Amino acid sequence: MNLVQLTDGTRRQVALVDGASLQIISAYESVHGLANAAIDTGQPITALVQPTSESLSYDEVWAGSAKWHLLPPVDYPGQPHRTLISGTGLTHLASVQRRDAMHNAAASGSETDSMRMYRWGVEGGKPSDGQVGTAPEWFYKGNGSILRAHNEALIVPPYGEDGGEEPEVAGLYVIGENGTPYRIGFAQGNEFSDHKFERRNYLYLAHSKLRTCSLGPEIVISDAFDSIAGKVSVERDGQELWSSVIRTGEANMCHSLANMEHHHFKYQQHREPGDVHIHFFGADAFSFGSGIDLHDGDVMQVSFEGFGRPLRNPLLHVRDGEQLTTVQSLAS
Repeated sequence: MNLVQLTDGTRRQVALVDGASLQIISAYESVHGLANAAIDTGQPITALVQPTSESLSYDEVWAGSAKWHLLPPVDYPGQPHRTLISGTGLTHLASVQRRDAMHNAAASGSETDSMRMYRWGVEGGKPSDGQVGTAPEWFYKGNGSILRAHNEALIVPPYGEDGGEEPEVAGLYVIGENGTPYRIGFAQGNEFSDHKFERRNYLYLAHSKLRTCSLGPEIVISDAFDSIAGKVSVERDGQELWSSVIRTGEANMCHSLANMEHHHFKYQQHREPGDVHIHFFGADAFSFGSGIDLHDGDVMQVSFEGFGRPLRNPLLHVRDGEQLTTVQSLAS
């Protein structure tokens, strides 16, 4: 089952994806509300989805030509600070190889911290049931204010050096009133980072992640996370500039889903009742690794099999010039 969230500017709805149609679900205005109803009633989300006879053309909505437009497939309505966006890196062999290449690992002749962490994942990232495995790399991206929907621009800010796509699958979660994390489902996403800034020094990774990102257009209500294939591409002036096959899911990663989830939600501050969590699980291809510099207007497209229609986002540089941010003192 795949769902979307929509708005016409004054109200919002959840809809069931049914081929070329979106069937409106009148009982819930958000996936957050639907997920909390599932927790409260002890029923799966699939049992609560009761579509009405009202439908919309998915072709028009996806193209951006309808009155209704797509929202990110999960959020905390009206309170973006209640959404935490994070990720796990170095989960795919290709990602660590590109990280090493970015930081000239070949010149050092020794194993890098990145490769060492990936090897730890290979050795201990898929523990037996009930066991705690090796902790993966973890990074913070921001709160819900950085989240963008299908067709919305991803931003290179004035202090940014570049912006590049990172095609990934993300887990989408809500925290129950008793502090239990509940997985709602999965969505394809573009984690989007500043690779040129990171390339200066790998310790700048944390800074490079503090950028906008996107999800959607659909949330997949499923537990399946074994092997997921897809394609990522960049279009310039309507023509495909670059593309690559991509693979993710446990079969293609050095960490199990359960291990990544444990090492995110083991922290008490990540289990605040009601909060939404969006956690990216890593990528194995991106255009920057192939020497591509993205320009204004380039369109990044991410498409994983089973995740519905492709996620498309144009790139936009904000060229106002970096302004000094000053702090006001309350001491005098």
